[in-house]
Amino acid sequence: MSGKKYHVAVVGATGAVGQQMIKTLEERDFPISTLTLLSSSRSAGKKVMFKGQEVTVKEATPEAFEGVQLALFSAGGSVSKALAPEAVKHGAIVVDNTSAFRMDPEVPLVVPEVNEGDLNDHKGIIANPNCSTIQMVAALEPLKQTYGLTKIIVSTYQAVSGAGANAVTEMKEQSKAVLNGEDYEPQILPVKGDKQHYPIAFNAIPQIDVFEDNGFTYEEMKMINETKKIMHDAELHVAATCVRLPIETGHAESVYVEIGQDDVTVEDMKELLSNAPGVTLKDDPANQVYPMPVDAVGKSDVFVGRIRKDLNQKNGFHMWIVSDNLLKGAAWNSVQIAESLAALNILK
Repeated sequence: MSGKKYHVAVVGATGAVGQQMIKTLEERDFPISTLTLLSSSRSAGKKVMFKGQEVTVKEATPEAFEGVQLALFSAGGSVSKALAPEAVKHGAIVVDNTSAFRMDPEVPLVVPEVNEGDLNDHKGIIANPNCSTIQMVAALEPLKQTYGLTKIIVSTYQAVSGAGANAVTEMKEQSKAVLNGEDYEPQILPVKGDKQHYPIAFNAIPQIDVFEDNGFTYEEMKMINETKKIMHDAELHVAATCVRLPIETGHAESVYVEIGQDDVTVEDMKELLSNAPGVTLKDDPANQVYPMPVDAVGKSDVFVGRIRKDLNQKNGFHMWIVSDNLLKGAAWNSVQIAESLAALNILK
């Protein structure tokens, strides 16, 4: 990066992802001249530590973006739709962590290890993909580049933190109630606004977000459509089943892929992924070495293991992919985009 420093705003500064964004900006020593922290009116006035200094959180309004060069948004889709265009009008580049703009053809959807070059086509707003999509495409892009990729079938095992802090609290309270033999009434999962709510404690819920008319959930369709957009391949066959498990942090995925060559070995695949950017290979089944959500918490990489060749399909492979959904799945990918914007001299 150049010696420039930037006026950076974080919108949703008091939320889980917003807090992680602030922490990541500090850990990465992103070149900041001024840090503006924004939130809803009810959280305005709170104080957040950044590099040993207290920063007072202000209410997110259009005027708050005066002088801001880079705005990281993680305050919900409705806030992004209302305020991201206002930030752009004030001269900021927006990196948005919600689903508000992801499928807008005018908005780049970026995972820096995969399609950093798309940042050059931005028109003020850049979208951060869905957490489960990010970790999958980061692991699969090297396969696509080296062998070609024709089919992806993914089943996800997603952490409760992906549904927000209140869902994590509900999981913990439900777990205590079950262990104490007490009754409880689920309030949040699988989707707060849907008709039915089910327990997550000691359970698996095969619904993340609401159902679409085609029988897939919105989360599953996000993975399908975002993967095609990020990989620039509208013809790629992608199917997803997304499941919520009683894990606090760390999404896991069982992924089956079909590549464009028949003669690739497991060792070829391991060597390729061991050298892939942002990927850590943990794959030694003889010694029970494989990635688990508990290992990924607090780490920025995507972890891959259990790589094996399909028993019937010559070009088919199975693998297991794990990542911290609040880091690579959200805050870290957003800050990576910011670093890329600075490195490519797109951020003025």
